This record gives sequence, structure tokens and C-alpha cells, in this order.
Amino acid sequence: MPDDPRANLEKLIRKNGHDFAAISKMLGKNPAYIQQYLRRGSPKKLDEDDRRRLAEFYGVEERLLGAPDVRAARQSHDIVHDGLLRIKQLHVGASAGPGSMVDDEYSESMGFGPKWLRRLGADPANLSLIAVDGDSMEPTLGDGDDIMVDHSAASRPLRDGIYVLRMDDVLLVKRVAMGPAGALSIRSDNPQYPDWDDVSIESVNIIGRVVWTGRRL
Repeated sequence: MPDDPRANLEKLIRKNGHDFAAISKMLGKNPAYIQQYLRRGSPKKLDEDDRRRLAEFYGVEERLLGAPDVRAARQSHDIVHDGLLRIKQLHVGASAGPGSMVDDEYSESMGFGPKWLRRLGADPANLSLIAVDGDSMEPTLGDGDDIMVDHSAASRPLRDGIYVLRMDDVLLVKRVAMGPAGALSIRSDNPQYPDWDDVSIESVNIIGRVVWTGRRL
């Protein structure tokens, strides 16, 4: 198969006699989700959970649908001269306010000690840094704070905590808790902002769990 994840997915769908709407429904998305991904490039790449489910469904390696090579991902965290691992910083901010559109471009990187990163219990290959945009998570997170996001949490059972998530193509950082019958509560720490209760888990794409924050004084 070619290296193009979109071409690979379309080939798998057509080869197995499926249609785009049915596959979208299997993923719990709106019927146009797969067609928009293939034809319009929105989203730019599949969510980790969607990609994994599709790979399992079609019995192919996940990398054919856009998953990074694990070894290459590890090598992308260059060791600098003082022994630090560099964690990439996403160009876009995760909104703690009205919302930012998703952008997968990386801009800079920041160095961290390997032992310190291991104490977080996360693989550096699954970490990225994102700037907080807005004040809805104050006093826990403030506008301009850097947050470290563990993307592997998107593939694990959800537990209460602060997450970066996507709703309707908007990237948000919010406090998330499991509610009754599998529904989610999505809350802002700033009481001036509204909370959302009984949110369907199918309507939320978990990007990762916030495991650290750095604040400017």
C-alpha cells in the first residue's frame, strides 16, 4: 500500500464493499465524517482511537492509516548537549475559553530531563506541549500557561482529570469526569464559565490528558 493514509483507507473501504457512511457510523461519527476526511482533508488526520479501531476492523497495521512509527517517534525527541529530551510544542493553543481550531503543526520544542519525564509515567514519544488560551480554567490553568499532554491517555479508559479534547473541530482544555450511564461532565474551573453535563462520549474526541503545567510569574 502507498504511504498516503487517506488512499490506504479508501482502498480498504472499497475493497471490502463498505460505504463511507457505514464506516463513519461504526466510529460513532456523523455519516459524512469519513467522506470529509478523505475528500476535504478534515480532520487533517484520524484520531488515535478511530485509527486503531479501523486498523483492527480491517486487520492492517495502524501505521498504514497514519500512525507514527514508534522508533521514529522516539528518535524525534532529540537529545541536546546537556542531556535533555526535547518535547515538541504544538503551534496552536488549547482554548480554556471560547475555543481554538485544531492545527497539527509543530513550532518549537522544550528540553526536559529524562528521569523527570519518567516520573510522570509517560513515554516521551507520546508527549507534546500546548499553550493554554483563555481563562476558563483559572485558577488551575491560566492564559499562556504551557501544559504537557500525554496523548496515550486517549487510548486508555477515561478517568477524572484535566484533558485536551476536541468538540466540533474545536480544541479545548477542560476538567472531565465520568457521569452516570457513561456520559461525561465537562467543567471549567472558573465559575464564570458554564459547565456541560450529560455529554455523550461519542461527541467528544479525547486528545490527551494534562500531566504537567508550567506557569509564567
